[in-house]
Amino acid sequence: MAFKMSDDSRNPLKLSRIVRVLTEGFPNRFNNMKRLLFALAASLALLVVSLPAAPPYYPIDQVKPGMVATGYTVWEGTKVETFKANILGVLRNVIGPKRDLILARLEGGPLAQTGVIAGMSGSPVYIDGQLVGAVSYSLGAFSKEPIAGITPIAEMIDAATLESPRAPVQRARLETPVTRESLSAAMSASLSWMRPFADRPGDVQVLGSGVSGQVATMLRPIATPLSLGGFDPQVADLLSSAFRDYGFSPVAGAGAGAADVPGDTGSSALKPGEAVGVNIVGGDFSMAATGTVTEVVGNRVYAFGHPFFNLGPVQFPMSKAYVHTLLPSLTSSMKIATTGDVVGTVQQDRATTIAGLLGAGPATIPVKIALESERGFKQSFQFQVVSDQLFTPLFTYASILSTLTSYERETGAATFNVKGTMNVKSHGQVAIEDLFSGDRASMSTAASVMAPLTFLLGNDFEPIEIQAVDLTIQSTEQPRTATIERVWLDGARARAGRTVPLKVLMRTYRGEEVVRNVPLDIPANATGSLSVMVSDGSRLAQWERREVRQPSEPRSVPQLMRTLNTLRKNNRLYVRLLASDAGAVIGGEPLSSLPPSVLGVLEADRSTGDFVPLRSATLGEWNLPTEFVVVGSRMLTINLDAN
Repeated sequence: MAFKMSDDSRNPLKLSRIVRVLTEGFPNRFNNMKRLLFALAASLALLVVSLPAAPPYYPIDQVKPGMVATGYTVWEGTKVETFKANILGVLRNVIGPKRDLILARLEGGPLAQTGVIAGMSGSPVYIDGQLVGAVSYSLGAFSKEPIAGITPIAEMIDAATLESPRAPVQRARLETPVTRESLSAAMSASLSWMRPFADRPGDVQVLGSGVSGQVATMLRPIATPLSLGGFDPQVADLLSSAFRDYGFSPVAGAGAGAADVPGDTGSSALKPGEAVGVNIVGGDFSMAATGTVTEVVGNRVYAFGHPFFNLGPVQFPMSKAYVHTLLPSLTSSMKIATTGDVVGTVQQDRATTIAGLLGAGPATIPVKIALESERGFKQSFQFQVVSDQLFTPLFTYASILSTLTSYERETGAATFNVKGTMNVKSHGQVAIEDLFSGDRASMSTAASVMAPLTFLLGNDFEPIEIQAVDLTIQSTEQPRTATIERVWLDGARARAGRTVPLKVLMRTYRGEEVVRNVPLDIPANATGSLSVMVSDGSRLAQWERREVRQPSEPRSVPQLMRTLNTLRKNNRLYVRLLASDAGAVIGGEPLSSLPPSVLGVLEADRSTGDFVPLRSATLGEWNLPTEFVVVGSRMLTINLDAN
């Protein structure tokens, strides 16, 4: 009895009919159990027949010198064109995790004039119609021939199945001021870029005549074009200099409107050989890298053939790209490209590939900036940035700084009043409010937003999701600072249980005197001598670290949120009423004026390491907002009257 397999066999109802026909024709001596087993076996066989076959990849063991392969890439626009890859041999690295690389001399199109082109990374190469790998490595600058390394497709697919997260050792914080050195240090600590394919020629097993192991030590991942749009030239230069050290070729690009690229049909599909973009920032500011699609299996996309940053699991927008032109260069020729609409999500950034899924893009962080100038100028900016412990703070900082330096004074004194919120999923909001004045006010303003993003996204307690950042920045070209010169009590005698007026004299940047009144409420149980400290925010924070000795690092996300929401502000007068009563810090919380019996118990049991003694107690505290950046500190001793 013969049966014709068809797509109907995948239908459970049709499948049950086939099984019934098979079982009805058997002699009665087969019992029900045998019938059941046979039906189950037939069902499994039919299901196996219906599974799709794996793509026919060319085995690397069959790659021989002298073979001529065909590669696909885009030279201009969106049209995929061919080139030849003349196989020179195979390099097998026999140290560490074994990685193979096919060495080839490329030929065709503009390659004779340009050499291997930045943006070709991922260009698929076929032998006898079967995909063998992706063009991914080159010999670096000043090479006379387009010699390239081809990453085997099997290694790309295997690497993309890994799910291990980024190692904790790679957590890094971007320090201020943000300079080329500090940015490079943060990137070095946070990213795991690729070393040469091999350190020594002797570590490489060479399969192919005329190929030297020395070539392996010269191979580097092909440079990745990096388009920067909307950033101030000085900020763009800072970013470019740092990213250039990590295998990128930065170039000025477009900001808003970059999605409307020529030739973009709106289709969400990507095909091997087409240009693909990885977006980090989009909107009025943009940053995107461009490479080439190697393989598409269903809705799974593989590209580049080398890492983007080797971050492991990521959530970066994946987009189509349009190649405007080629830029020939003796050092590194490159494709000038613009990214289009988001067509999917890059989910893996591994040593041999980036990989992702076609469909909806990932969630990004929307940032809004409203700039209001005393000159009557108003402008708003919007952009979206990926959620990443390094990129989110960095590009938020760069975007704010670019806004201020592009529309306000680049040099000389200025004042910026920043207010806003940062929404953190499941944990509420971080309130942003401060005043910055002076020659570096723009950098300080940008850093005041970057700092909480850095601490939140780099915390060790739990993953944090930033849902939105909304900022309003008011600017003036005049400095607004005031120095604390004198504090005194205005004639009243200080007694326990009473309120006495405290006077604070400040002198502004123009020499004008400003006097502020602070009503001091003295507790009814206070005795002896008290101290009044009037200070700016930074000096108060230094005093607290020295005297109160609070832990420098929060111990949970709620504590981190509270710390960020209670940071000292520049435009505040901070007043503290102090007594020489003993206390302690327990579990990061200061407790003032503890009874001697309680202190004795806490001092006797320090096994947890949470006990820190205090030498003074805070009886009262007051914060007065001002329209100036306050500078200075003064102390006043008050002797309480007995009656």
